[in-house]
Amino acid sequence: MTTLELLQRAKAAKRAMALADTRTKNRALLAMADALLDNTQAILTANGLDLIEAKGTVSPVMLDRLALSEERVFGMAQGVREVAALPDPAGRVVSRVERPNGLVIEKTAVPMGVIAIIYESRPNVTSDAAALALKAGSACVLRCGKEAHRSAAAITAALREGLAAAGLPQDALGLVEDTSRQSARELMTASGLVDLLIPRGGAGLIRACVDSATVPVIETGTGICHVYVDRDADVNMALDIVDNAKCSRPSVCNAAEVCLVHRDVAGAFLPRLRERLVDARKAKRLPPVELRLDEESAAVIKGVPAGEADFDTEFLDYILAVKVVGGADEAAAHIAAHSTGHSEAIVTENGETARRFTALVDSAAVYWNASTRFTDGGVFGLGCEMGISTQRLHARGPMGLAELCTYKYVISGTGQVR
Repeated sequence: MTTLELLQRAKAAKRAMALADTRTKNRALLAMADALLDNTQAILTANGLDLIEAKGTVSPVMLDRLALSEERVFGMAQGVREVAALPDPAGRVVSRVERPNGLVIEKTAVPMGVIAIIYESRPNVTSDAAALALKAGSACVLRCGKEAHRSAAAITAALREGLAAAGLPQDALGLVEDTSRQSARELMTASGLVDLLIPRGGAGLIRACVDSATVPVIETGTGICHVYVDRDADVNMALDIVDNAKCSRPSVCNAAEVCLVHRDVAGAFLPRLRERLVDARKAKRLPPVELRLDEESAAVIKGVPAGEADFDTEFLDYILAVKVVGGADEAAAHIAAHSTGHSEAIVTENGETARRFTALVDSAAVYWNASTRFTDGGVFGLGCEMGISTQRLHARGPMGLAELCTYKYVISGTGQVR
């Protein structure tokens, strides 16, 4: 099926989705979750073929993003069930005003229509995106990277079984068969067929969508995330936070890529940082973190000299750029110049410094004494997320169900004329 035909079928199905009541949508989602579990072996077989083809062409960290297991498929199914348990955003009255002339004006959340999602090599995005779009009352067209296409096709086939079991049109969910750049361009320019485009992936993909799309697009985050260790930081807490933010899963967008350290504590903190991220990890036979150091950091510990691009790179690997700064204001200024607006953290026991930092830093999520790894729809209580928006309109931060709706005004009268 061509991309155009897929979009036309999705447009035809969006009316049925918009009219589906909450009970029907939830029944479909629960059937989709069951279908994922019933088809686990088929999904893992397809994923195995993707992994075989990807080995040697992508990094081990990226292979981890691509890989599925029974546990991960179970987690995908659980994520779909969690979306079913969430309140239905469509039809929610956002605000209600009764005017002096008797008109009752209700601002009401309504489905987007057809949501297209372009993503790369994370198969779990397939079920996350589908569940959110369908619960929000929209049809969903998915386009994944070639590395994950077999996995995504098996997942989509299972999800479509669930739609059919609930009496909803299978065409409300489709996967683009063509993985060339042409199909991505078709989605970007499908005016009249795509109501919202959401890219999820690296900087190149997101920039291409933002620059080329003629349909509405939400810029989701590449994550050049920072952790600033203040002079009033609890050092043990700071080490735990930087370790978690960098090493727990370096291939995700909320992983830290830069550590900024106050000059007053750099001499004491940086050697302990190196011992934690390099020496201790080597002793445990874990991948050590490559520290890319500015001149001041390099005067304190050993590492790789930072190049011009290192503070503007989403490494998605065991690499951390390190810079010494004069305080929270300089840290915030560095973040303003180099961040992608995703997630930043300050570690300090000084409440006044923390409040100034959180006011100065203009990112979707700003943390005080916590890891950037918490920027996640599930953690924020939104269910599985569509992505992390790094723009200001119309959504920002983790995009859950509410962010996948637009709104209209429903006005009730008793014969008023003007």
